[in-house]
Amino acid sequence: MYLATTGRRGAPPAPSGVRRRVPATVLALGTVSLVTDVSSEMVTAVLPLYLVLGLGLTPLQFGFLDGLFTGATALVRLLGGHAADRGGRHKRIAGIGYALSACSRLGLLLAGGATGLIAASLAADRLGKGIRTAPRDALITLESPPDALGRAFGVHRAMDTTGALLGPLAAFALLWATADAYDAVFVVSFCVGLLGVLLLVVLVPGGRRETERTAPGPHGGLPALLRQPAVRRVALAAALLGAATVGDAFLYLLLQRRTALDATWFPFLPLGAAAAYLLLAVPAGRLADRIGRRRPFLYGHGALLLAMALLLAPVPDAVLIGGVLALLGVFYAATDGVLMALTGPLLPAARRAGGLALVQTAQALAKVAAATGFGAAWTLWGPSTALVLASAGLAAALFCAARLLPAEPPHGRTTT
Repeated sequence: MYLATTGRRGAPPAPSGVRRRVPATVLALGTVSLVTDVSSEMVTAVLPLYLVLGLGLTPLQFGFLDGLFTGATALVRLLGGHAADRGGRHKRIAGIGYALSACSRLGLLLAGGATGLIAASLAADRLGKGIRTAPRDALITLESPPDALGRAFGVHRAMDTTGALLGPLAAFALLWATADAYDAVFVVSFCVGLLGVLLLVVLVPGGRRETERTAPGPHGGLPALLRQPAVRRVALAAALLGAATVGDAFLYLLLQRRTALDATWFPFLPLGAAAAYLLLAVPAGRLADRIGRRRPFLYGHGALLLAMALLLAPVPDAVLIGGVLALLGVFYAATDGVLMALTGPLLPAARRAGGLALVQTAQALAKVAAATGFGAAWTLWGPSTALVLASAGLAAALFCAARLLPAEPPHGRTTT
């Protein structure tokens, strides 16, 4: 069990053998993320199946839409990070992002069957996510001791993933109870999203304390950050790996094709991967704190490469489904929060949100290209050829990233 305590940036490392407690702010942010993910995943669990099998979109069209939504998130990350660093307004900017995502549910409620309005509402949800992600992650790094960042992000991501698990289950339960009344799902999702905003306001400290935590930062904005070799190399490594990453939705669709999985069970595939992520997020974070964060980050992408290879192997359906979902869980547990824990100590406190946003944006924009490219390869040459090409690309990206990622500063010390 992780007990709350008030974390302070720059606190001395705990003596050997003493278990580090997770700061109260991290637990509060995890609670907000849990509730918000319940709201979000209630309406997005069946999106790939709906677009490809329901509306008849080609893989290229789906890849374009998926990339468009990811790109919308990426382009506002930098703005959100820059705004949060100005005066230390991390909580306020994160709150705007959470509120935008909550209000996007009203757009779904009013859209009816209009595909354009549905797409606009989903884009608004992603925009909200883009605005809030860097300020939230900056708060985690500022409130947690540098030698326990992996554990802090692991706990946060585990709580976040709990919401991702509960959201689809709540949606299916509502549809069963209301005889497929999708409006009921949208209304409940909106209410749960507003609860997440309220929890942020009440539980997460901000205001004067937040401003005092970060001294005035260096001038120059993103160019100044990019002039730091370590930050530049992390951003480039993240972009290379992102450009070779096959999105979850494509992997689930490939699983469905390989196994002839009944459409009824398709929405439960993300739940299997999320369950593995939930179980592994904290152990992966603790491992990263102990052995350094470069290796787990690379190992996680190795797990994704194994999942792609498994989809090409002649294995029984049960082994294929279980193996791919487990490897996806390993991938996210070893990369998502670990990348932020790796990057945070390389950045000055007053530029933390902007620097994290820079790395997140580089990775997200690369994934836009990856989604469109994989969809195009699937449409032109078929899924097997597309998967072989993607596997070769990821192997090459891993080789390059292993040489690009900088050495980490000693635990317990952070850039000021």
